[in-house]
Amino acid sequence: MTNPVRSLRWLAFKSTFALALSTTLAPLASTAAPATECSTNGMCYCINSDFKPVIDAQVAKLRSLIKAQRDAGKAVGYLSIPLSTLGGGYFNVNREVGEKTRQRIEARLGSASAWVLNPAMAEANIPDVADKRAGGAEYMAMWTRVLEGPAGLGEDFDFIHFAGPADFGAYFGLTGSADLDRLGAFYDERFKTDPDLQRAATQGRLTRAGFRNYYGLRASVSFSLGAHDEWNIAQKINTRRRADVAFGTGNQLPTWFDGRAVSSAEAEQPMSGGYAAACKPQ
Repeated sequence: MTNPVRSLRWLAFKSTFALALSTTLAPLASTAAPATECSTNGMCYCINSDFKPVIDAQVAKLRSLIKAQRDAGKAVGYLSIPLSTLGGGYFNVNREVGEKTRQRIEARLGSASAWVLNPAMAEANIPDVADKRAGGAEYMAMWTRVLEGPAGLGEDFDFIHFAGPADFGAYFGLTGSADLDRLGAFYDERFKTDPDLQRAATQGRLTRAGFRNYYGLRASVSFSLGAHDEWNIAQKINTRRRADVAFGTGNQLPTWFDGRAVSSAEAEQPMSGGYAAACKPQ
């Protein structure tokens, strides 16, 4: 005869074990493995593999936007600008600087003749996947493919503008006199009406002094991880162009920094990477 107490204990043990097993395995089943994504020119990023089809779709969409501008006969540029909160920057301000810089470049060249792809535009946002947000590696995997173009020669672009201190200074109206004071006053005024800025300060991600010092002393691509990768992308593109009979030295991709063309010696030098790195063995 079966012992009812023993049977109940066994059932309880099985239920507890099954619950523990499901709790342990469920997160593993829903967590995508990291994957190394490499571009035509050998720029590699460790991305969440769930984002791969989303990135593919975004690349196709952005190439379509670029093609429409090229079909309209416009010179197409790419704006490299820091967007993250790294080092005291603030995303909402950086996004506004990006838009103002785009407008200023197009006005300088002529809006009928030039169009600048601004990474801060809404069309460039990578949608969330399973409640996860894309990070720097996912965005750079996307932008690398867009910049390199289908053949890896940057054939969809006519120039790249790397944002510098003057681009940020123009947005804030800096004059070279009491600039840090002006930036501190800007922060104070913005803080009154910007809930995102208030939240960043409350969470300890941003301070008045950090904001003031970043935009007065550091704001440029020099302090951006993604921009470091973008510089290396441009350098690789031009290395390939110089060796390609269809391009050659005379048809390298022009690169600007802070509104001026960089010298050939600068343009040919790679720099330290940002997000570019293969996944580490597990």
